[in-house]
Amino acid sequence: MPEIMILGIPVTFPFEPYDVQKAYMERVIESLQNNTNAVLESPTGTGKTLSLLCSSLAWLLVKKAQLQMNAQLGNFSDHSGASGLRDTLKAGAGKSKDNTSWGMPKIIYSSRTHSQLTQAMQELKRSSYKHVKATVLGSRDQMCIHPEVSKETNNMNKVHMCQLRVKSRTCHFFNNVESKKDDRSVKGDEILDIEDLVTVGKKLKCCPYYLSKELKQDADIIFMPYNYLLDPKSRKANGVELMNNIIILDEAHNVEKMCEESASLQIRTTDVALCIDEITHVMRSFSEASDEQIDMTVDNSQPKDFTCDDLCVLKEMMLALEKAIDEITIGKEGSTYPGGFIFELLSKAEIRDHNQMSVITLIENLIQYLSTASASPFQRKGVGLQKIVDLLNVVFSGTTHSYKERVKLCYKVHIQIEDKKNNKKTEGWGALKASNSKSAERVLSYWCFSPGFGMKQLLDQNVRSIILTSGTLAPLKPLISELGIPVGVRLENPHIVKSNQICVKIIGQGPDGTQLNSNYQNRDNPKYISALGRTILSFSRVVPDGLLVFFPSYPIMTKCQEMWQSEGIWSGINNIKPIFVEPQRKDTFNAIITDYYSKISDPSTKGACFMAVCRGKVSEGLDFADMNGRAVIITGLPFPPLKDPRIVLKKKYLEELRVNQKEFLSGDEWYSLEATRAVNQAIGRVIRHKNDYGAILLCDTRFNSPKLKSQLSAWLRDYIKVSNKFGETVSEVCRFFKTAGSTLPSPKLKPLLPHESNIISKDSGFVNISGVSFPATNSRVVKSSGKKSLSQYPNSNEVYADFSMDFYKNAQSSAYVNEFKPKETKDLFSAINTNNDTNKSTSQSLVTIHKRNAEDVSVSMAAKKKKLKIKPFGFEENLKKEESEMKVEKVAPTSLIDFVKEIKVLLQAEQYKEFQLAISAYKKEGNYPKFLKVLTDLFENNKMIYLLKGMKRFLKEEHKATFQEYCDNINLI
Repeated sequence: MPEIMILGIPVTFPFEPYDVQKAYMERVIESLQNNTNAVLESPTGTGKTLSLLCSSLAWLLVKKAQLQMNAQLGNFSDHSGASGLRDTLKAGAGKSKDNTSWGMPKIIYSSRTHSQLTQAMQELKRSSYKHVKATVLGSRDQMCIHPEVSKETNNMNKVHMCQLRVKSRTCHFFNNVESKKDDRSVKGDEILDIEDLVTVGKKLKCCPYYLSKELKQDADIIFMPYNYLLDPKSRKANGVELMNNIIILDEAHNVEKMCEESASLQIRTTDVALCIDEITHVMRSFSEASDEQIDMTVDNSQPKDFTCDDLCVLKEMMLALEKAIDEITIGKEGSTYPGGFIFELLSKAEIRDHNQMSVITLIENLIQYLSTASASPFQRKGVGLQKIVDLLNVVFSGTTHSYKERVKLCYKVHIQIEDKKNNKKTEGWGALKASNSKSAERVLSYWCFSPGFGMKQLLDQNVRSIILTSGTLAPLKPLISELGIPVGVRLENPHIVKSNQICVKIIGQGPDGTQLNSNYQNRDNPKYISALGRTILSFSRVVPDGLLVFFPSYPIMTKCQEMWQSEGIWSGINNIKPIFVEPQRKDTFNAIITDYYSKISDPSTKGACFMAVCRGKVSEGLDFADMNGRAVIITGLPFPPLKDPRIVLKKKYLEELRVNQKEFLSGDEWYSLEATRAVNQAIGRVIRHKNDYGAILLCDTRFNSPKLKSQLSAWLRDYIKVSNKFGETVSEVCRFFKTAGSTLPSPKLKPLLPHESNIISKDSGFVNISGVSFPATNSRVVKSSGKKSLSQYPNSNEVYADFSMDFYKNAQSSAYVNEFKPKETKDLFSAINTNNDTNKSTSQSLVTIHKRNAEDVSVSMAAKKKKLKIKPFGFEENLKKEESEMKVEKVAPTSLIDFVKEIKVLLQAEQYKEFQLAISAYKKEGNYPKFLKVLTDLFENNKMIYLLKGMKRFLKEEHKATFQEYCDNINLI
């Protein structure tokens, strides 16, 4: 691997870096060497994650070598002798930011989701720095392997159940951590992501969650989600040390909102009432029990850490809090108070600085008791109590005078009457209270309006450097002023694509000359909606393959859909490109995105159109590289709801700041930026690597404003052209795609589907292939092939962060490249002939795979010709005769992907959907008899019995023995 020298630091990179990558790495190292903060923007496709990891780890290794040399020589400025230095290195402490007086630093790498962290760890595994000590912090939801605790669906209940077992030493997985933490499979050369940790934990029968905390102690780089870092409660619970460490916030376009969200909270009067009800329930259980029973333990292991007197005092406090909230005078639009009002409100319930920790501890003990006292889902689980403890943890995350002064500046307390028409969400006992309440429900909002409030808490911990980076941070100046931290290094990188790869048009008029403007006054105008629909219809004819259309909100998208359907525009688009609509429900998203990609790869169609919403699931985190997204149409500016109380108060807060500090954004400037940043994110879905190309069509005349243009990503601005005549613009876009398609390298392989690229579903513990989920215990079959990706492309600078290249290639060969049309795949003989090599190793070169696919197709075609010529009659009888003569029982493929492919090939489309639904239901419910019934119905054909038997490895452990017994008793005819 090439080694380049950057500011005196040797950086090893997997390939010769581009200029933008060198510039990026230089800024990272400059920030670390000067112990300053950095804000770095580099567009998607420029290898940002790899550049970030290589440069920061290169600096860290040099720094460690310097400190170790100083330790050996005893040349440490603030300590006498090497022993003093070693103590400092061990503690990792220091007050000065001088390079020579700080201890051994660590890198804390943070991103928004666990899947993004997994992608970053995959990049690290493919770099020359894969030998560094690394670990990842995850939640119990992803990492708990206790058979009872892991079944709990409520995350907070899971936490309390775990804590109880750990405290009472009744979890043998936790008890094994100390003895297993030095095992070679734990502290070997391999970097373990969450899935790896779970696999190792199951093998060693020790807790992956607490194992990761042990690995954290010696790690050079620690991966964790934002909330573990930005939320003081999570930071404390996970033991995240910040002093002297480097914080990297990747995908930092979310950081402002995350800082505000983690420091904010809402609580309803029904939550307080539910809390009182839960306390009363525990008091009643005390009074009904005998003295002997009162002294009994919860789960026969843990004594109750509270008394009847404690419960009485706590109930009085909650009754006082409920009364205090009910007595607040509320205006028609709600009432707003300064941030310090929250302390006054809680003091009326006798909750103050001196006793808040005692109250929090008591409530947590009560929650633990309720969440573990009964396994019944209908019993109280401490939901109301949890709301109160969350409130207290947020409010009292600091208790100093300076902290309270910052709260007065950065917070507002807003109280309003709940709108029952718009609030359909009611849960459990809260719903019961709401229906019986004489007074209307009140909502108390404790909102933080300063991202700098959370960032200041990080700086107070004496961090060495904070690096914020993303593909879309522009404009940087207002972002930096909002964060409120000193920034010594900044960068806005250009894109690596050239002018012939991108076409950006502002389209202010539709085909009939109607102005395209999605502002509030115009968005109900039928003429505008019709013109917008015909605009999309026109471009759907000239844009090849995938077309993404983004709307400002779900209601606007729904309104357009209804009108276009009534006018025939919808069917017009659908006839050219089948339309897929982003659902609001998360559980149906995977199925829809899978169907979209299958249409893109279907040679009989002209691609597909995906209609989505800015700030939705499609607009962030998904990769629409190459033909999966050739153009993105932005139909309007996604401004936040103008009359939303939180938006109103945020704008007012910023205006108050500007009175004394002119460098801050005005309320209107912030409001405008919220829209353009969401647009920048949506635009970023299209150009994904150096050879990609696409069109960006901004269908709103307001984009022509110089102010809005300046807020778009820096790399985009030079390419923007304003459309004058609609017809000419359509022709220009058409010519652009013809030229790009003929002059640019065509994609070597169809890009992997989003849910397949992130092959391990971290949230569920299941593998998702072609929309079908399987338990992740078998995922090693897939994942083990991802170690040679870059070596096979030594000159490639295309960074596919979402998946390993080997898996990518094998997925194409086994699941897509050789996929037959539905009519052909129904024939069993063809299916068997095309799967003769399913048990071969998946680690094959690209040439071998394509060659094998061509041979498979040829064999299949030859077989069909032979069948028609030699066996025109009695085909089924002859096939049975051949099979009986062979007397060899077919075995299901060992490769997970090939196994799914074979099922998909042999089942009809309706049966395959039934199979998908059954897998999903079994994953959620664990209903074995119901699942077995579906499997037997689907695979009752004798020739598919081997597939039925092959399902054993995907079953839950407790069902495998029963299933094997069933398979042994199958009467083969």
